[in-house]
Amino acid sequence: MYQILRYGVALTVALLSLTASAGLQEQLDALEPGATFELPPEHVSSLAIRVPGVTVSCHSDTVIDGGGQGNAVDIVAGEVTLSGCSVRNWGRDLNELDAGIFVAREARGAVVENNRLQGPAFGVWLDATPDVTVRNNTIRGDASMRPNDRGNGVHLFNTTGALIEGNDIRQTRDAIYIETANNNTIRGNEMSDLRYGIHYMYSMNNLLENNVTRGTRTGYALMQSKRLRVINNRSVNDENYGILMNFITQSELRGNVVTGVSEGRTGGVVIDGAEGKAVFIYNSLYNTFAGNLFADSNIGIHLTAGSEDNEVFGNAFVNNQRQVKYVATRTQEWSRDGKGNYWSDYLGWDRNQDGIGDVAYEPNDNVDRLLWKYPEAKILMFSPAVDTLRWVQDAFPVVKDAGVADSYPLMRLPADLKPEIR
Repeated sequence: MYQILRYGVALTVALLSLTASAGLQEQLDALEPGATFELPPEHVSSLAIRVPGVTVSCHSDTVIDGGGQGNAVDIVAGEVTLSGCSVRNWGRDLNELDAGIFVAREARGAVVENNRLQGPAFGVWLDATPDVTVRNNTIRGDASMRPNDRGNGVHLFNTTGALIEGNDIRQTRDAIYIETANNNTIRGNEMSDLRYGIHYMYSMNNLLENNVTRGTRTGYALMQSKRLRVINNRSVNDENYGILMNFITQSELRGNVVTGVSEGRTGGVVIDGAEGKAVFIYNSLYNTFAGNLFADSNIGIHLTAGSEDNEVFGNAFVNNQRQVKYVATRTQEWSRDGKGNYWSDYLGWDRNQDGIGDVAYEPNDNVDRLLWKYPEAKILMFSPAVDTLRWVQDAFPVVKDAGVADSYPLMRLPADLKPEIR
């Protein structure tokens, strides 16, 4: 009898909640364009905002609960603002694009701000929505799920003119994923405990500025995109890669600080090829690296697969176990207009005290190339045979392979690139 009564009470509460939510949806649908509406201080089920130009906010005790299925909030009209809401428990089907807040392509100019989201699939999905703003939201994934089964915090698909700013995103798959999305600004976001902090695919003319990643498996994954401006971002104690560039062209990286990138591990085992690279550049050409700091990582910069014709000047490579890993088909000059980079392991001199080293910095030689090709030969690193090889290539430069040369190395670390200042 007790079980029957308890079931009946629960059913009654559920029906009342469903009826209340249905009434709330009717109120939203009856709003005039430009109206404001505050959701009541209670738990409400999934909602859709269909009237253009309205502002929908939440009482501090309002909770929008998706009931574990589909989207918790659908925005399907233009110039809508949704702010101050707690959104949780939406669906987990990534194939169905389940999201805490789904912003449809009809919702041009929508604003999603100051909300708190926690759920399994996508936090905010922007579905080809033009000129949308996602600002100052707190987004958390479901930490009980495998990271690759979670959705992304903010997902931009075919979106133009978006501003993604000031969000705090953790424990999702990627914090911000940008796919075939052009002319967007990603600024001032804080991201941690993720697969990738920011992940670009097939996008052009985007600005990535003043973001911070911490403790991700890769801070910034920039892939198959062009004309990106990556300015004043930070990667702090990420694994594998601080900045990963794959098929990136005609892009600019300035003022970024990448520190403490360590080798990735799975179950305590080091992942092959994930030595902990501050920046890894694969098949990427015609890019500019200027005024960046790459420090305290296993490898400062690793370029491969034809990543030539990049401009590298005014950067600082500080206390990386290996500053550069790169073998080119022709010599790459890493300086511009008589200004090179700062290298913490540079052993040259500056006789005229002009701040520029008198001897070029050449980080890789034939011995490095041999050890990369035959890693088992590392056991001979400090042997007389290796010392002899290095002496021969210095004494007879004709046998030297093409590689990186900085003909104007900086003798002092630029003040604006000191880690304690940045």
